[in-house]
Amino acid sequence: MDLAETLRISVRSLRSHRLRAALTVVGIVIGIAAVVTFATFGASLKADVVSEIEGSSANEVYLVATEADEGGGFGGAGQPVFTEYDLSQLRAIEGVQRVVPRGIVPVSAVGHDGETVAQRQVTATNATAFDTATFESGRPFRNGAAEAVVNRPAAQLFPGNLSTGDELTVTRSSGDRFNVTVVGIVNGTGGQLPFSSFTDQPRVFVPADPYYQSVVESPSAVASQRVYSQVTVVTDPADTTATQQRVREYFASPRSDAARLVPDGYEVSARTNADLVDSIERIVTRLTRFVTGIAVIALVVGAVGIANIMLVSVTERTREIGIMKAVGARSRDVMELFLAEAVLLGALGALLGVPLGIAGGWVATRYAEIPLELAPGWFAAAVAVGVLTGVVAGLYPAWRAARVDPIDALRYE
Repeated sequence: MDLAETLRISVRSLRSHRLRAALTVVGIVIGIAAVVTFATFGASLKADVVSEIEGSSANEVYLVATEADEGGGFGGAGQPVFTEYDLSQLRAIEGVQRVVPRGIVPVSAVGHDGETVAQRQVTATNATAFDTATFESGRPFRNGAAEAVVNRPAAQLFPGNLSTGDELTVTRSSGDRFNVTVVGIVNGTGGQLPFSSFTDQPRVFVPADPYYQSVVESPSAVASQRVYSQVTVVTDPADTTATQQRVREYFASPRSDAARLVPDGYEVSARTNADLVDSIERIVTRLTRFVTGIAVIALVVGAVGIANIMLVSVTERTREIGIMKAVGARSRDVMELFLAEAVLLGALGALLGVPLGIAGGWVATRYAEIPLELAPGWFAAAVAVGVLTGVVAGLYPAWRAARVDPIDALRYE
């Protein structure tokens, strides 16, 4: 029996049981659609995050002290180990253009014009953090002045929105208060700060001098100095890799305060945007694979449905199989016939599931407010898996059909 004849008989058999075949295909459609939806959403999320990171400056080295088994990740605030002495030493390293510290000032609230909103922290840094920032209005604060810079989400916390010249009252966690004047509204979160370019959280920035009060005894300078949890080193764009290595060598040496202040089990990492992109890609890829793996369970259910319907079909068509063999059909022809039916069910489910999955991915990206990014590799894999599911699910029923004895089959009622 040639391939065309096998397909014609298979299609005729499926059309004679439309409802049963449709319900079987639904299982495969759901499985394929789930896989494509999660894969599309994962690809879109990764593309969005990576584009945001790559869109920021590439000549920045981010310093943070985290647990060694975290691989130098950027997610947490890190341990405060970078002293003013370290900052001065970093500025002297060849290839370093600017050093931007970042500290957290714990607060309980921020008020303006009689309105108060809860806020857990404000960011203490210096004016160089805004050297490459885009201001919607105003300017950077002056170091040592009672001034502040806010981002757009922070400006929108209060009725009528904040504008330059407005006064903020910041309440520390201890209950103490200080007043600052808003001198600038920055687009984004401002300057050389990790994750600064892709967060829409309200941010208030104040000068480290005089509002940042975390101090430590410097092992090198033998004096109390401010100590920061994160530092960004802005390098010469043509020398970023070499400068990054020199920064790492400094923190590996005993002349660094951070090297002596870092707690046991922690390490100082010096990473660039390229390193961060690699980390984000790995994390999102693993997450996508995990969630997609869960969706594959639906495919297994669909495969069981195909196997079940094919076994029922073998039983129902026992007499037909006997007639086919009686008129010269070989066992191989019978096996090919039933296998073709199973493959058709799997392929049809895959072809219907892919566009449905793309539509699901589009809905998910609209809900998450990220651009849609297709994953063609996953689409091809989904179709291949659908066909393979039909093959695997149909093998045993086809083999069983091929073993039917023609004499017994002709006697079957």
